[in-house]
Amino acid sequence: MKPYATLRAHFRLNQGDFWSRVGVTQSGGSRYENGRKPGKPVQMLIALAYGTERERKAVMKQLGIK
Repeated sequence: MKPYATLRAHFRLNQGDFWSRVGVTQSGGSRYENGRKPGKPVQMLIALAYGTERERKAVMKQLGIK
């Protein structure tokens, strides 16, 4: 997956809108965009919300959902 700031720019969203979609505050998202690694649940939500079809399918498989 692309760096978070690049991914956010691709969707033309501000930090608040981008991160709120996955349950993260703007300030938390800013930390992730500046190098802090999000936990696995947030990574999975980002893949589901903004990832490619392949990335979404991989998360669904990890969750045991067809």
